[in-house]
Amino acid sequence: MPSHLSREELKKKRDKYIIPSVKQLYADAPNFVRGEKQFLYDEKGKEYLDMFAGIVTVSVGHCHPKVVARTVEQVKTLQHTSTSFMTEPMVELAEKLADITPGNLSKSFITNSGTEANEAAIKLARLASGRNEVIALEHSYHGESHLANALTGNHNYRPQLQPAAGIFFAANAYCYRCPFQKHPTSCHLECAKDVERVIQTQTSGKPAVMIAEPIQGVGGAITPPDEYFKEVKKILENYGVLFIADEVQTGFGRTGKHMFGISNWGVQPDFITMAKGLGNGFPIGAFITTPEIADANQRPQINTFGGNPVSAATASAVIDVIKEEKIMENAKAMGDYLFDGLNDLKKSFPFMADIRGKGLMVGIELADENKTPMVAETQKIVEAAKDDGVILGKGGLWGNVIRLKPPMIINKGDIDTTLKSMRKAMEGVAKVAVTK
Repeated sequence: MPSHLSREELKKKRDKYIIPSVKQLYADAPNFVRGEKQFLYDEKGKEYLDMFAGIVTVSVGHCHPKVVARTVEQVKTLQHTSTSFMTEPMVELAEKLADITPGNLSKSFITNSGTEANEAAIKLARLASGRNEVIALEHSYHGESHLANALTGNHNYRPQLQPAAGIFFAANAYCYRCPFQKHPTSCHLECAKDVERVIQTQTSGKPAVMIAEPIQGVGGAITPPDEYFKEVKKILENYGVLFIADEVQTGFGRTGKHMFGISNWGVQPDFITMAKGLGNGFPIGAFITTPEIADANQRPQINTFGGNPVSAATASAVIDVIKEEKIMENAKAMGDYLFDGLNDLKKSFPFMADIRGKGLMVGIELADENKTPMVAETQKIVEAAKDDGVILGKGGLWGNVIRLKPPMIINKGDIDTTLKSMRKAMEGVAKVAVTK
């Protein structure tokens, strides 16, 4: 076994050599040196149940043997050519994506990341429509490039730079904190209608495209009502606006019933962008669109590392495993079991104010009776669970949402362990609140 730095030694080197904007989730971060299935291990051999999957990325489990075998085989055979040359792995992957995406989406561009996929999709949408303006949603997150940052409706991820022009934000479907002070049973989908208000009052009236996550990931698993995207799509079609479903987090069966999240709303997008779970941790992204839209750009388009043989072969193996091992079906069953457990836990802890999501893409918003975000308490729970050997995620505009988005191979025992750890951590927070 190789020797590893202690977490203290690693932290010193990290602080010295990594830029400070690369933040850590924990005040006392573990030094992870190994992963297997749904578990991570630190340099001392301590086991952690990973309920966040490297920010919703490890889809079929850490170091899945079938995926690793395909990756190693490809590394030994052909590692790189670029998109300027023809290789079987890239074409094989594109064929598989066409097979699993809804409708007539069949033309792919393979990239290195979700950020690049979103950039490239926006570019093509502008070319195909002959228009320029873009609509995004508040609380959204679309990546770390200049354009993707400008599309992100969350100030925590938007540095103090002049954003890209021609981007406008509509209200998101945040039922717990409805921007229109409505209730879901009587709101008449004001959030969806806000898209038309934005088109009429903030744009030229002819936007090129709207981009939206089916469930907002970094935003805190914000999940729209059942009819939301149908109403939005109707509005977009009335104005000739294309629609990009950003499935970087919701894709590849994570929501449980469909391979891609947008299908839960019965809507056919013009583009799907993807990354994260496609590579199970390997760097890859892609967008897929219709042949008609793809034909709008006939000029040369390259991506030096996009679609490289190793990443493409790995992604093909991931898709095969999702199908063969019924990963999506497990996400649905375990998601249902997790929601039942969380709702039971909420009986003891009313500050679990909103439990939302689909499948194994779940958020728990912590807030007091006045809906004041419980930010410090959320961090304490995440830290306490980590010390207890369970990795939880955190998100939301205020950082008060616990994110449960594990590898989709978890079982009931893993969920029971998570709920037990959360209960223990929440009891600690509740005791502090009573003391105050």
